[in-house]
Amino acid sequence: MLDGVMLLWFILTALSFVFVLVDIWRTPEAVVLKWSFVILTAFAGPIGAFFYVLGCREPLPNTHEEYVAATWRQVLGSTMHCAAGDGLGIMAGAVVASMLQLDPMLDIAIEYVFGFGFGWMFFQAFAMRDMAGGDYIKSLKMTFIPEFYSMNLLMAGMLLVSKSWMPEVEGSGDPASAAFWFIMSMALIAGFAWAYPMNWWLVTRHLKHGMMTVRKPEAAPPHDMAAMGTSEMPSENHAKHAPAGGGHEGHGEGGGQAMGEKPTTGTLLAVGVFSVIVLVVCIAAVLTLDS
Repeated sequence: MLDGVMLLWFILTALSFVFVLVDIWRTPEAVVLKWSFVILTAFAGPIGAFFYVLGCREPLPNTHEEYVAATWRQVLGSTMHCAAGDGLGIMAGAVVASMLQLDPMLDIAIEYVFGFGFGWMFFQAFAMRDMAGGDYIKSLKMTFIPEFYSMNLLMAGMLLVSKSWMPEVEGSGDPASAAFWFIMSMALIAGFAWAYPMNWWLVTRHLKHGMMTVRKPEAAPPHDMAAMGTSEMPSENHAKHAPAGGGHEGHGEGGGQAMGEKPTTGTLLAVGVFSVIVLVVCIAAVLTLDS
């Protein structure tokens, strides 16, 4: 039964991956988010393609700015960015830990370090350094807290699925097996779902960016972008970014929901502690199952 489900999943994933890989370059989105959709679809298959079509793909020419302004689409972009960067690192860590045959606690530690390190240092801080004026160190500082909070929830969701399911499927702990990648793909989807509420909070509190629109000057639509709630960002492509976080203002009349105020230090600390507690509880649960 599982073999048939996996075969169907991998076929759908291959078709979805090819579709997104070919089609997304016609969408006026930031390059890092384009690659995030490609990476997510490589593992989330038809679900990743569905997210792309429903959440980012421009329905009509020159409508992307307004289309992605809705808060849920902004949060989708933020969560997808996290799942692609952190998720890819977590999977790489799982492969390394499996090859080294480490004990469960070290396995989890390596997955976390790989996931957070790759997601924060490359996918967030390096890829989005233009939002910090091109200063990589400043970008690292700006993105640390939101990436840490989001990573904790993503990791918690992935652990619950991967570490509880793999022992039940013979041979699934081997990265050379199809079952390993199928279970890790399901874990990534679960992690995405767990991280979405946290990303909603981060985006609506101006702590993370969401979807963006990037056009060359001559390709920009003739609408009043200010009325749509977009802002000019300094980049080589003269990008137009929908304001979802990272210090931008809330949505204007373009259909987005009102953004909340930036959180106080106490609120930030409380949410951070909450994210750590959720992760620790999930780690304790999967270690108990393994013992």
